[in-house]
Amino acid sequence: MIKLGIKTDPINNRFSFEWLFDLLKEEGIKFVQLGTFSEIYTLEDDYFHHLKESAVARGLHIKSAFTSFRELGGFFYGNKYMERAARKNFERYIEVASILGVDYCGSNPGAVYRDQMHLKSEGITCYLTHMKELMSFAYDKGLKGLTIEPMSCLAEPPTLPAEMDHMISTLMDYHESTPGTVPVYLCGDISHGYANANSEIVYTNTQLFEHAVAYMAEFHFKNTDNMYNSTFGFSPEEQLKGVINLPELKKLILENTARFPVDEVVGYLEINGPKTGRDYTDILLENTLRTSLRALKDFF
Repeated sequence: MIKLGIKTDPINNRFSFEWLFDLLKEEGIKFVQLGTFSEIYTLEDDYFHHLKESAVARGLHIKSAFTSFRELGGFFYGNKYMERAARKNFERYIEVASILGVDYCGSNPGAVYRDQMHLKSEGITCYLTHMKELMSFAYDKGLKGLTIEPMSCLAEPPTLPAEMDHMISTLMDYHESTPGTVPVYLCGDISHGYANANSEIVYTNTQLFEHAVAYMAEFHFKNTDNMYNSTFGFSPEEQLKGVINLPELKKLILENTARFPVDEVVGYLEINGPKTGRDYTDILLENTLRTSLRALKDFF
């Protein structure tokens, strides 16, 4: 049931969507998750109509839209101006998602400032209040659901299993009691584990992913180190240094298939690729993407 796709982040500022779409067609990858870029909230609608047409012409499906830069986190700052900006941009992102005809639109909820951790509870409440209203907005725009990404630190909820349970159950209880709203799911990440301030592993990435499956409609494929500190792809060299074992991951997913809340789940390769803005690194992106996609295709 797991389908394979890619998130568009690594082409930002260096390759066109047409370049990426041609690569995906050649590799037999159908599904695309649109990441964000600075202009996305102010571009005219026609830009996205053309983008959709470009994907469809190559047999691709832009199935999801998901933020790339934590830019919708203004609900956690205790600042009314940042809160308004986050709400305005989130609504526009949902509009963009609607134009593209995606199923899901989402983001990580946001981060409380490290020097203001006492505002975390208020931030979660603020976020959930806005999400309830956005669930109606997304319904009116024809989406199937909104998504939330579990993260890897206490400043960015949900990270802990209890935080996932609380946030999703609050929103899904509201959905079930309120007609005209879309459900809210998780967009998981196989590389997200939780290590505390003493560099002690509290929850492994596997433990958090397995817990999230019950709420998960989509997820991100990426590799990581044993402290979840850096992320990278799935070339032979990267698989040797990374902790993501693809055969074991496939086994975990198969064992938990019945727990996914939706029938079609897509895992999107989400990597940045080589450093942006160097003549000797940008040219490496094509091989980086092809190598990782082919490694994933061996199992999914």
